[in-house]
This record gives sequence, structure tokens and C-alpha cells, in this order.
Amino acid sequence: MNRRIAAPGLPAAVLFDMDGTLVDTERLWCSTAEQVADRIGRPLTDADMPHVLGRPAAHTAAHLHRTGGPATPDLATLATELDAAFAARVAREIVPRPGVPRLLNELAAAGVPAAIVSASPRHVVDLVHKALGEDRFALTLAVEDTARTKPAPDPYLAAAAALGVEPHACVVVEDTPTGVAAAEAAGCTVLAVPSTVPIQPAANRTVLDSLERADLSLLASLLTSAERN
Repeated sequence: MNRRIAAPGLPAAVLFDMDGTLVDTERLWCSTAEQVADRIGRPLTDADMPHVLGRPAAHTAAHLHRTGGPATPDLATLATELDAAFAARVAREIVPRPGVPRLLNELAAAGVPAAIVSASPRHVVDLVHKALGEDRFALTLAVEDTARTKPAPDPYLAAAAALGVEPHACVVVEDTPTGVAAAEAAGCTVLAVPSTVPIQPAANRTVLDSLERADLSLLASLLTSAERN
């Protein structure tokens, strides 16, 4: 595949996590997981959060199945219940995160491709893609599209390859430690905007409290700083 050459000083692409980053769905996912966990007789605790935040339904379902109470159904039924309940809530309650529409418009105006890179299933990604505007994204990647999902680097490596850009020329926007780990393992520069769990700054990683504070100039400066390190 021919490699896309980024405009001088700009990211070759900006790769966005979806849940909790582009749209306010991390809250919906946690609430869905809590409701299902309560129903099977094992309420969630803080210790469960690494198995919920940034994780696909299959991972969370497997965790609940391993640790569930007497009302726990079989794994396939539990995964289907989690997935269906979450998709229904997303369809009813999609809300863009603050600053997202403006930033997407700015990227489009500058010709910088944007992508959704998610650990959610394809039908949920498609719901959000349509709600945010299909013309705003050059690519969407769902959990089914790679053999391994976050925190493995595969989703971000696959997105960069599909766009014809190098991972190190991309900025990834993430909201969870799981997603940050995936992006950094892929060699991308990271802008973290935590939604639920705190994330600390690190090399090639900048942390903001809101995408309202992010613009194309900031993304370009993060990439420039990473290249100097």
C-alpha cells in the first residue's frame, strides 16, 4: 500500500477511541455492566473496573462468568445480554463528548484523516459513526476487525496500515489506561482525556481534562515534541 505523506507539521492521522472519548458511552457501559452484575448476584466493586473500562463485552462477560453468583447464566448468554443491553442504551443516549464536533470539523478542514478505533462491536461502532457524521471519518475499526483488541497494539497498527500512514506519525486520543497502553505499544503519540480512571502524563503522552482544550495546533505540537524525544 502507498504510504500517505502528512502535511508538514500535521499528524498523518488522528485515531480516536470511541467509548468515553468521542461519545459519553463509558458511563453507559459501566452502568450496563453494573446492572447485569447485580442481576447475577455479584455487584461490581472497584476491583472489577480493569475488567470493565475499555474492555469489549466478551472480556467483561468472561470476568463476570468466572466470578459470578448462583444466578450466573452460561458465558454465551451473558455476553449476548451485555452486548444487547449496551447497544440499546447507546442507541437511546448517544452524547458527543465536549469539544468533539469542533475538533472533528477542524481536522476535516485541514485534510487530516480521523478514524474510530474501538473495542466495541461493529453494530455499536456503526451507531456512533452515523450519529457523529459518517463523512467525518476516513475509517472505523471495531473489535471484530483484529485478532487481538486493546491493550494489544493490533487495533492501532491496523488502523494506521489501512490509512496508509506510519503509527509514529499518528496521534491517538484515548480515555482509559487500557487504550493508552494499546496506543503506546503501537508507537503512537497519545493525548489522554480520562473519563473515569485517572491517567498520568508520561513520555509521548499528554493528559487533558477535556477535548475542549484540544485543537489541531495542539495535536501537531504533541507530535513534534514526540519526534524530538
